[in-house]
Amino acid sequence: MKEEYGNDYISVTDEEGNEFELEHLDTLEHEGSIYMAFLPADMDEDDDDYGMIILKAQEQDGEQMLATVDNEKELECVYTIFMEQLFSEEDDVQ
Repeated sequence: MKEEYGNDYISVTDEEGNEFELEHLDTLEHEGSIYMAFLPADMDEDDDDYGMIILKAQEQDGEQMLATVDNEKELECVYTIFMEQLFSEEDDVQ
């Protein structure tokens, strides 16, 4: 993995007011939209809910916001691209 992993964390608040911290893995542009991949920073890897979280950058009322990707086909496509990028970067280091 790249050295930059582990240095970029953000705090987000969900719709229910729960705040949690995410570790930023990667960002990509796909079909004119920006997507960001994260891992939960405060969760154990053995937890059932642990996994990559993909959020989409959107502008709302003049502010940049991160939103969930509700379209399943769009999410699958972006997930596949992130996995290819993350694993190709990992292979380059070895």
